[in-house]
Amino acid sequence: MLQINNVSKFYGDYIALDDISFSIPKGAVFGLLGPNGAGKTSLIRILNQIVLADKGKVLLDGEELNESHISQIGYLPEERGLYKSMKVGEQAMYLARLKGMSKEDAKEKLLVWFEKFGITDWWDKKIQELSKGMAQKVQFIVTVLHEPKLLIFDEPFSGFDPVNAELIANEILELKEKGATIIFSTHRMESVEKMCDYIVLIHKSKKILEGNLVELQKKYRTYLFEIGIKTEYGDKLKKELSLDYQIKDANFQTLHNDVRLMVQLKEAQSSEALLEKIKTLGSVTHFLEQIPTMNSIFMNAVSNQFVNN
Repeated sequence: MLQINNVSKFYGDYIALDDISFSIPKGAVFGLLGPNGAGKTSLIRILNQIVLADKGKVLLDGEELNESHISQIGYLPEERGLYKSMKVGEQAMYLARLKGMSKEDAKEKLLVWFEKFGITDWWDKKIQELSKGMAQKVQFIVTVLHEPKLLIFDEPFSGFDPVNAELIANEILELKEKGATIIFSTHRMESVEKMCDYIVLIHKSKKILEGNLVELQKKYRTYLFEIGIKTEYGDKLKKELSLDYQIKDANFQTLHNDVRLMVQLKEAQSSEALLEKIKTLGSVTHFLEQIPTMNSIFMNAVSNQFVNN
């Protein structure tokens, strides 16, 4: 759907993006990640043609990005941009018309979305009368209303309570199922793990990590296991395990008052052999490999870049 080819952006002597390249598959949720100042906002502005790249090209569906693509993109900025003194319905209609929708089509689809979100009685309210979360719902609707094939969400859950954050997350995933390609920029790494198929990590204007999320989790696998055992031979179990593994007591939550351990395997050791060994001295109630979190992958990749530089 989208190809970023050797894109660079400069502001005077400051390098915002340095020869960035990656591609986004159709129908994917793609995480655009990086610390503050990494270059994410500059890239989003280039995709929305707010600014132009100084070097490189952006291709949308095989065509170089141009003004005709504006109607095919929906953008939800981190800093929301609704006019506070306008009425909700009036403003939503205005923004829909800017995206090329007819008055009739816009009104029909807005009413569907307003009913879905339970906000039909907001039509004649002014934006300034709404809470931040309520205004966020309106902005989300006007972002997706014209059914663009590329959606860019910058911190889409900002201002939402957990219930409404879940509502918006489900709507984003439903848009993906309907064929939209989604760029998802956030600092909430738990959201990345839930939402994204692929990610790219930018740090200090450079791309330092890219790929399928599951494959990256495999790459950064820790081979660390949480283990809960119901046993009368706790000391014996620990002694025997320590002959082959690194172990330490742990405090994770279980439903039983068990012996709880963290067990570190070497890459050549199998979890099946560990499990069989434990079962000879007790009943296993908890056995879970610690999958590397997106936050740990993020920190690892940034630390590696710091060391390499």
